[in-house]
Amino acid sequence: PPPPHFTPMAVVVEDGAFQHILRVLNTNIDGRQKIMFALTSIKGVGRRFSNLVCKKADIDLNKRAGELSNDEIDRVVTIMQNPRQYKIPDWFLNRQKDFKDGKYSQLIANNLDGKLREDIDRLRKIRCERGLRHMFGLKVRGQHTKTTGRRGKTVGVAKKKA
Repeated sequence: PPPPHFTPMAVVVEDGAFQHILRVLNTNIDGRQKIMFALTSIKGVGRRFSNLVCKKADIDLNKRAGELSNDEIDRVVTIMQNPRQYKIPDWFLNRQKDFKDGKYSQLIANNLDGKLREDIDRLRKIRCERGLRHMFGLKVRGQHTKTTGRRGKTVGVAKKKA
């Protein structure tokens, strides 16, 4: 038998309140994970940003994502979409001094993909080195390319017909 001070670690929640999958910002979130780590499945949200958002929203970090009420989920979403209004510092955000409007913001989910595409298109349009390397599918950040990064390219020598 187990020792008397032993208690099995299990999540005990009434079935009516627990959601196994949550839909937040066009992303499916696993309800069984702890809230801080569950939020990181949203593109553009890392562990530190997720931790800070949960603290600003006064959510217990030991809660599972499926245990949150709709009110708590709404609070998390509003803080993620307007981080500067909740005193999250500018250096914490993933889009600093935007090229077009000079604003600081946190890009999340679909917005992140769109901005990245816009930035790469701008680089291609002005024909700068980074833009050209994106265009040709080469490494952009100064890595060596002689021996690495060969996947996806045709490799080898074509034989001539005799």
